[in-house]
Amino acid sequence: MPEIATLTHKFTSVTLYKNKTVRYAARMHAIIACQMEFQLYPMDIQVCPIYIESFSSNNQKVKLRWSDSGVTLNPELKLLQYNLGQPLELEESDGYMPEKVGNFSRLTVYFRFERQIGHHLIQTFAPSSLVVMLSWFSFWLGLDAIPGRVTLLVTCMLTLVTMFTGLRADIPPVAYVKALDLWMAGCMVSVFAALAEFVVVKVLDVQYQYQVNKIPKVLPMRISNMEKGQCATVASWEGGAVRSRKATQTPTTPGQTSLQGNGGPPKPARRQSLLSVAWTDTDTGVEKIMWREIDKVSRAVFPILFFVFVLLYWPILLMKSS
Repeated sequence: MPEIATLTHKFTSVTLYKNKTVRYAARMHAIIACQMEFQLYPMDIQVCPIYIESFSSNNQKVKLRWSDSGVTLNPELKLLQYNLGQPLELEESDGYMPEKVGNFSRLTVYFRFERQIGHHLIQTFAPSSLVVMLSWFSFWLGLDAIPGRVTLLVTCMLTLVTMFTGLRADIPPVAYVKALDLWMAGCMVSVFAALAEFVVVKVLDVQYQYQVNKIPKVLPMRISNMEKGQCATVASWEGGAVRSRKATQTPTTPGQTSLQGNGGPPKPARRQSLLSVAWTDTDTGVEKIMWREIDKVSRAVFPILFFVFVLLYWPILLMKSS
């Protein structure tokens, strides 16, 4: 609701010209509401219209037109978060007012506010990107540094949560998803995926250590008993009965002993029992452990996926904002 600014008197003037023209001027101070949309925040562009029309005289009595100068702005006017688009869009129209039962002349001026992105690049996007990159360093920390790896990932997650909680307090709460929410979700998912990857490799390492420590306890004992001649047979359980079969030695290289039954197949090698969590490279003969391979792959996969997200996020955001 516009208010005429007053001190000791109203800032108005009435001028009567010889050609029967009456000029009325008044200085007004108005606080005007604008319906804003924040889907593209912080790259949003707000268009706020101002309507001027007669209250009681229809367009047959009063016809409103913009002057040649239109609407002028103070060149020294500076806004903290927005750039005021120039030139302003001016419009003249006639609108039917049902409550007044008539057509009324209307003037409209559209103000275009473009949000400045520099502040958010420094305060939001750059720090959050660095925090995500910091979480990738956990892939170079082995499982012997579990406290340091967990502390690094949890600290990155809490930093992102604190950062975005403070940013959400600067804008009104809205029900729809904003562009900043998508960026926040992408960063947090990346850090959470790094934490989930640590849990997976830790579980695989536990299984590997269990199998490595379990298998040598049985086979070397039997071999040592055969070398000492204390046991001539090898017992195996089948169903609920015990079956004994004679242990024979097959010619092998010096220092090696293999156990076979009566014409039975050879005992599976140790590598086959560790097939799920470890294996031997057929080309180099080097033992490869699954959790270590997952860490190596994650060092490249996580940065690539995040950069793909960035390459999709910014072009789409810029195209929609333009």
